Amino acid sequence: MRARISRGHKANGALAFSRDARGSVLIEFALVSIPFFMLIFGVLEVGIIFFGNSMLEKATQDGARLIRTGQAQAQNMSATQFHDYICTQVSPLLVCGTNMQVDVEAFSSFGGVNIPNPIDGQGKLDTSLNNYVVGRAGDIVLVRTFYTWDIVTPLLRPFFANLSNGKRLLTATSTFRNEPF
Repeated sequence: MRARISRGHKANGALAFSRDARGSVLIEFALVSIPFFMLIFGVLEVGIIFFGNSMLEKATQDGARLIRTGQAQAQNMSATQFHDYICTQVSPLLVCGTNMQVDVEAFSSFGGVNIPNPIDGQGKLDTSLNNYVVGRAGDIVLVRTFYTWDIVTPLLRPFFANLSNGKRLLTATSTFRNEPF
């Protein structure tokens, strides 16, 4: 008789365990929360990238104004000093170091302005675009800044990366005629 009760008890216990729904909420939350949080982090990162690009554009415009008005020329600002000026304008959101590249070129006319693609044939940032020629009064000047952003959210990389190493190239450009300083 004891064996019979014991077997029946086990059968009822297995049946009771299979009907127990206490753990299902936890499992459903785990399944839904991963995509939800990835979506939230992706939206936040895209927002930060756009904000960083806006900061880069503002810094490029401010730096271009130094050249356009002749202040950079009067101060004998070097390429490193100009690069550092741009970096101070975008920090702390954009950490310069090797991620920031500045290209300043002067031309005699707008028709002579050559704007090469900053991304080379291998999908990398063209490192030769790091000139610093501020020009003289009346010259046409092209100022471009490039920043390589490390995409943190893995699901964004295939859709948002425009460099072969899975990074996003942020860029800002200003073209103008130097004032008669």
